[in-house]
Amino acid sequence: MAMTASTMLQLGTKAPEFSLVSTEGTRVSLQQFVGAKGLVVAFICNHCPYVIHIADKFAEVAKQYQQQGIAFVAINSNDIEQYPADNMQNMQLEKQQRGYSFDYLLDDTQQVAHAYSAACTPDLYLFDENQQLVYRGQFDDSRPHRISSGNYDSSKNQATGADLIAAMDALLNGQSQPEIQKASMGCNIKWKPGNEPAYFS
Repeated sequence: MAMTASTMLQLGTKAPEFSLVSTEGTRVSLQQFVGAKGLVVAFICNHCPYVIHIADKFAEVAKQYQQQGIAFVAINSNDIEQYPADNMQNMQLEKQQRGYSFDYLLDDTQQVAHAYSAACTPDLYLFDENQQLVYRGQFDDSRPHRISSGNYDSSKNQATGADLIAAMDALLNGQSQPEIQKASMGCNIKWKPGNEPAYFS
């Protein structure tokens, strides 16, 4: 695992198009979210300890803000051949176990991750009602505590979602976004050999 930070895509960027298959076997596209007050696009996966650290709180926050008109969608762009823990079958289990109330999509070509300049898991983007980027970066300041290789503890510094919540509240209330937006940190997206983007190093 390589610790990686968000690329911090330029604010105001129009949400790149996508059309991907969900855990339910349906195809979900960006156009389906037209009319929402906002849209959170989250690049996550199943096995990353940094995603595991926020997953339950993220599911809770998503349910709360979906009721207020903000749409959510999650995308897994990892190489599922090299990392079968992130394959579609395990995505289906993950969605069920976490109680995700949003579509969970597989970006098997990794083209959508490239389009969003996504770099890590989790990597979060908030778009406004016009699908223009108003926030990108971390869920909050918390990180899992690394005990040893592959062994992490989230109990000492639990996820709150404070940064994303502040951004969504500002959007819903017509207020300016926080001037300081902090990059997310997590495992690098597991690129297929030869498919690494220019921003990955």
